[in-house]
Amino acid sequence: MSKSPNLLLPALGGTALVLGVAFGVMNRDYAADKIDTLETRVDQVSAQASAASDKAKAEATRAAELEAKVAEIQANTQAQLLTASATQPAPQMDGRYGLGRAALAEEIAAWDVDILPDGRGLPEGSGDVWTGEEVYVENCASCHGDFAEGVDNWPVLAGGFDTLGDKDPVKTVGSYWPYLSTVWDYVHRSMPFGAAGTLTPDDTYAIVAYILYSNDLVDDDFVLSRDTFLDVPMHNADGFIVDDRAEQEYAKWRTEPCMENCKEEVAVTMRSVFFVETPPEGGSNSVMNHARTVDDLPTFSAAGPSFIAEATPKPATPAPTVTKAAVNDGDALLTQGKKVFRKCSACHAVGDGAKHKSGPQLNGVMGRAMGSADGFKYSDVFQEANAEGRTWTPEDLAAFLAKPKAYMKGTKMAFAGLKKEEDLTAITAYLESFAE
Repeated sequence: MSKSPNLLLPALGGTALVLGVAFGVMNRDYAADKIDTLETRVDQVSAQASAASDKAKAEATRAAELEAKVAEIQANTQAQLLTASATQPAPQMDGRYGLGRAALAEEIAAWDVDILPDGRGLPEGSGDVWTGEEVYVENCASCHGDFAEGVDNWPVLAGGFDTLGDKDPVKTVGSYWPYLSTVWDYVHRSMPFGAAGTLTPDDTYAIVAYILYSNDLVDDDFVLSRDTFLDVPMHNADGFIVDDRAEQEYAKWRTEPCMENCKEEVAVTMRSVFFVETPPEGGSNSVMNHARTVDDLPTFSAAGPSFIAEATPKPATPAPTVTKAAVNDGDALLTQGKKVFRKCSACHAVGDGAKHKSGPQLNGVMGRAMGSADGFKYSDVFQEANAEGRTWTPEDLAAFLAKPKAYMKGTKMAFAGLKKEEDLTAITAYLESFAE
């Protein structure tokens, strides 16, 4: 049996009431949030409007200032134009244009590195020849050779004294450079190659002393310093002159050219075969002069033009007969020995007029007593060999040239030695060919 529907009416009514109340509350909260949002937006719009108003006022003020500045500039320009001056007068400077400051003494000293020919600017220090040999071999010999003779195409530093008049002179420190200051300054600032500026003043003095010794300009006991710098006589000290062409030469050819009545008499020295018309614009128009006949034209032959007296021929001189010398093994050996001797020529000389250099001349060296060349100052080890009565034999010479420092312990010759047996044989034969 079902219940009466009247019993459900109160429950439904209560539920509807609750839902209505909840809906009303929800609508009230939504309205409150809506109001808050709108109020916030109003505040933001008001702030933006205020900022825009302030910016507009500032820009208006700036525009007014710029307009006033433009008006002022225009007025000044008009005034300057009326006074015939479109620029402001140049400011009065104190002589330095308002730039920089006076250099400190320390700054001047750092840049004042010139070494003058009279020795001014040289630092304290000294170096002797044999210390210089050691420093030179370590820092310079790889390019310039143990004896300053130059390796491959690297510069030669010694010799060449009699070549300055040649077509291809050998310009070395000894033969060409007029001032020792140039040598010292260049070595100290620019050498060794790849490590410039690493040499101390003492090293530089020593290297320069050794280069001078290699050029036979100083003795082996020489010590180079500021005190002895000017004692070195440079071979080419008087080889340079002041350029006086402006006074001596220019005046001879810088004169007004003569344009009329330049000679008292004028004579015809040659007649033209061709008549050359004045060339038209842009080209030439050389044509034969048809007004002349063939008969009155000068003739040309192997003897010359018909109107020039024939010159008396110079009697021909028969060419000398050249006989080709036979080349044998001995000639080839001497030729090879001459090439090998190039390694020695910076310090030694052979042949007619040979003189001592940094090493003795070697004419007649084979069979000669060791350390006996007249006028040459030998090191102690060669003086001892001379006292012992030792002489140069082909075997002794070859052994010495192979390892100089090992064969003659104490020798001051820096040459490392010849490594090839054929070079030793060749140079021994070459030196044997020169008699005393």
